[in-house]
Amino acid sequence: MPTFTATLTKHGTSAVIIIPFAPAIIWGERPRYHITGTVNTIAVRGALTPSDSSYMLKLGPAWLRDCGINLGSDVTVTLDLEGPHEDNVADDIVAALKANPVAKAFFDGLPTFYRKKYLRWIDGTKGKPDVRAQRIAEMITLLAAGQRER
Repeated sequence: MPTFTATLTKHGTSAVIIIPFAPAIIWGERPRYHITGTVNTIAVRGALTPSDSSYMLKLGPAWLRDCGINLGSDVTVTLDLEGPHEDNVADDIVAALKANPVAKAFFDGLPTFYRKKYLRWIDGTKGKPDVRAQRIAEMITLLAAGQRER
């Protein structure tokens, strides 16, 4: 879980924090980085936005208003990927995703809600390994086709 200090700057109508590291090196290559963490111990979540040669975390006006942090302030930021990832997903699902790089890349880029929804659907097959295998195969087919949900 990376922790760093950054200056809160303005970008358009949002305040942003420029990410001082390459997310692909820390978390692996993926189409989107949905994160959770803290800014000066205040909870934050969202998606990192690509910007020139780096990424940034956008913070909306309501977040700024409610947290009491001003533009130009130095902040301590701790970030981590949000939601289920390979290290906390069942081995059979991980193996199926690794066998289909297109499905894996799409799954990795999904918001947490959709990843959890697929995993709950598969986990609903307790005691029925044949049904579980069918659902995993169907999930891979749907993900490879770019479907967020079944």
